[in-house]
Amino acid sequence: MNKEKTGMSEVAEAIGAPVHFTARILQGLSRKRVISSSKGPHGGFYIENSAKVYLIDIIRAIEGDGLFNACILGLKNCSDTKPCPVHDEIKTVRTQLLLEFNKKSLRDLVSDYQQNKYVLK
Repeated sequence: MNKEKTGMSEVAEAIGAPVHFTARILQGLSRKRVISSSKGPHGGFYIENSAKVYLIDIIRAIEGDGLFNACILGLKNCSDTKPCPVHDEIKTVRTQLLLEFNKKSLRDLVSDYQQNKYVLK
C-alpha cells in the first residue's frame, strides 16, 4: 500500500482549481473517510487503498444521495407512485449510473488512464 502524500496546493494546481475550493473538497473527503490526511511538515492527503475507494464513495461524500433520489425537476412529491413527467426516464439513467459508479474503483481509473484509455483535457 503506497501512502504517497500530496499537499492541497499541489492538488489544486493539478486540477486547475482554486486552493480554497480544493481544500474544502479534500477536507470533506477526509472527514467522510474516503481519503486520509496527516498534518505536519511531511503531511498531506493520501488514499489508504485505491482498490477499496469507488466513484460512488466520492460522489456520496461530496454530493450526498440527492443525485440518485431527488427529483430532477425539484418537485418535493415526486416518487414511483406519484412521478414527475421525467421520473421514469431519469430513474433508468440513475440506476445505470449507480451500477457503474459502484463498480469503478480509483485503482481502476488510474489503471485505465495509464493505459491511455482516456484523455484528460
